[in-house]
Amino acid sequence: MHHSAHNHDGGPAGSTYDLRWIDAMVQHHTGALRMSEFVFDIGVPGVGSLGKAIWSDQAQEIKAMGLWRKAWYPEAPVHPVTLKSGGNPNAMADLTRMSTAQIQAMQMMGSTPNRENRVTWFLEGMIAHHGGALMMAHDAIAKSTNPTIQRLARQIIVAQRREIIELRRMLQHDGLNKSEYYQFDALFRL
Repeated sequence: MHHSAHNHDGGPAGSTYDLRWIDAMVQHHTGALRMSEFVFDIGVPGVGSLGKAIWSDQAQEIKAMGLWRKAWYPEAPVHPVTLKSGGNPNAMADLTRMSTAQIQAMQMMGSTPNRENRVTWFLEGMIAHHGGALMMAHDAIAKSTNPTIQRLARQIIVAQRREIIELRRMLQHDGLNKSEYYQFDALFRL
């Protein structure tokens, strides 16, 4: 697939987990915003409106996560962070700036579409992208002890499950029904 995969594991649990997860999810959501912008006002029934709905929902979540980050981690650097290799998940000093490659991988853009393929690029790519978010949400449910992060993770699962089903319906309407469209169904559970 043209949308690159990445490691969706937020790293080990610990006192810096929520900060690392927020930074990763903000970058991941930013990729969804950029993908959605390719289909705004595209003139294909349902596709542009779905792109705008995804953009709006994820932009709101980005804003909320930014506010939580400032409130919960005022000592954190302003740039997105990740745990350095072999680092202590309970030590802020063991966090390092997320590299450009890590940010790009988290955004899962991989490629950009052309005029002819952008509808299928968006629909198929957003299934893969949402699958990444489902993995990240389940990681947060397993590792975070923060009820706000847990609640957001559950909301992400519910919303992205619904959107994956809609994306598949749109692809099926266009005569496309590939097995890879179903690879994340096990992650639909809460």
